[in-house]
Amino acid sequence: MIAILQRVREARVEVAGRVTGRIGAGFLMLVCAEPGDTEAVAEQLIQKVLKLRVFSDEAGKMNRSVQDVGGGLLIVSQFTLAADTRGGNRPSFTGAAPAEQGRRLYEHCLTFARSQHPLVQSGEFGADMQVHLVNDGPVTIPLRMT
Repeated sequence: MIAILQRVREARVEVAGRVTGRIGAGFLMLVCAEPGDTEAVAEQLIQKVLKLRVFSDEAGKMNRSVQDVGGGLLIVSQFTLAADTRGGNRPSFTGAAPAEQGRRLYEHCLTFARSQHPLVQSGEFGADMQVHLVNDGPVTIPLRMT
């Protein structure tokens, strides 16, 4: 699985003008399943995200996790993270999992994250979403689990 984490002061996702998810401080997590991914890979990704120490401690050092600071997690599916741009000017997305598998793994990410963390919000799989965020830092971290 591929993920992009953005440490945010706030973030929300809208679909057709309605808010599907909103958090204050925490992580906006864009996630893409790849063909070989499994539920175990999705769980490994969520565990990594929840323990990643990129929030400031009292000394201003990035030494706290989203769990330590009581931050939110807004998880948004984004198949375009699997884009392959080596072959020309139009990206190929064949590196993304097929839609049914992608949906299943995205839903598993949400279910597992909610079992591990009290504040988890989401986008809507396959929808045309508008993502609004205030990046904090900015801190943006790419992750890949295989």
